[in-house]
Order: sequence, then C-alpha cells, then structure tokens
Amino acid sequence: MRKEYDFSDSIRNPYAKHLKKQVTLRLNTDAVTYFKSLARETGVPYQNLINLYLTECAHSGKRLALKWAS
Repeated sequence: MRKEYDFSDSIRNPYAKHLKKQVTLRLNTDAVTYFKSLARETGVPYQNLINLYLTECAHSGKRLALKWAS
C-alpha cells in the first residue's frame, strides 16, 4: 500500500443516493412468516423481499386505509 493517495481528480459516486440504510423494524410474526415462506418459494432472501415490497409501495404512493376507533 502507498503511504499517501492522490484523490484530487476523483469524482463522487453517482450511485451513492441509491445505497441502502440499515434500520431496525419491529414486525409481527405473521409478516415475517409470510415473507420467509415467500423467500423459500422464490429463492430470494426475505429481507430483500420486504425491501422490494416497501419500495414498490413508496414508488406507487400506496397508502394504508386506517380507521381509528373513536
């Protein structure tokens, strides 16, 4: 390895805005079981499936129909 590197001609990563961010979520067991069974069927890790589904919801603007008891 060199002692010093010259980054004066470097450019920013154009894909940096597409990187993932680690977060902690509390999911109910039904949701985890569903995505794990889907993962076994498809061969795609369940975390990736959850991410794909949430990304699709975000891009399509899908909203939950919540009704709070009054």
